[in-house]
Amino acid sequence: MFSRILSSLVGIFAAFTLLIHTLTLGIFLYLLIIIRLLMPFQGARETVQLAIVEVARLWIGGVLWWMKHMQSIKWDIDCPIELNREGWYLITANHQSWADIFVLFEVFHRKIPLLKFFIKKEMAKVPVVGQAWWALDFPFMQRHSRAYLEKHPEKAGQDLEATRKACEKFSRSPTSVMNFLEGTRFTQTKHKEQQSPYRHLLKPKAGGIAYTIQALGNRFTALSNVTIVYPNGAPSFWDLMCGRLREVIVRIENQPIPSHFATGDYQNDAQFRKEVQQWVGSLWRAKDEMIEQALQHKQYPPQ
Repeated sequence: MFSRILSSLVGIFAAFTLLIHTLTLGIFLYLLIIIRLLMPFQGARETVQLAIVEVARLWIGGVLWWMKHMQSIKWDIDCPIELNREGWYLITANHQSWADIFVLFEVFHRKIPLLKFFIKKEMAKVPVVGQAWWALDFPFMQRHSRAYLEKHPEKAGQDLEATRKACEKFSRSPTSVMNFLEGTRFTQTKHKEQQSPYRHLLKPKAGGIAYTIQALGNRFTALSNVTIVYPNGAPSFWDLMCGRLREVIVRIENQPIPSHFATGDYQNDAQFRKEVQQWVGSLWRAKDEMIEQALQHKQYPPQ
């Protein structure tokens, strides 16, 4: 009981510190956004954009410093792939918690270009952070239910169009594109509703990654496939704040991307669409088996 109260106090302090850290850098962020908007020349705007990216890296660096010095997390990371800040990276991972994002930062921060996530459009309203994502050219996606799309079929291609527009910007300079193929965080309820064929994963959505590959052509030579395992169960964001995240296993594999994927037509070619979906499905089956083996090895209950 006492340890639970103590960890909650730690969480309150950590949340307050994170808020101050975010607001402090947010002041510089807003100033840079205003300057960028006022700049008349593209070259000057790109210079300011580099400063905006550096503010984001400073924010991430502060969070990682806190995780390293204020928490006792046991990291088991296997990253055999070559990392280069001047390269283009297409990355995917299974998604269980907000903590996944900080795990990815731990693995890739300042080793490759800043990770660009596909963000739900509603998140643009989050103070400071939402504006930071906009300034960093993160693609915002509008998710519609199947019932809504049946009434408004003209909205069906919005996400794909957003992907195409975002990737046009990504093609101009080295970029790391991060896509959670499941589209949402794993829960047992969602797993049951989907009737997912995987033990520890939701069904992956191949459309977004297919359009990213098509838009950036041969910039990507491989998919960096990240598998994240929490042997004690997926933590909530509050668990992370409270220091209750004890162990993380990360496995990264480079999966070759078939060269013809860059020239296929996912939307209109049914055979090509099926091929991409089968490729993604094979990645997910291997990932599911990797999670199962990691959990059995640690002798913890399945997630």
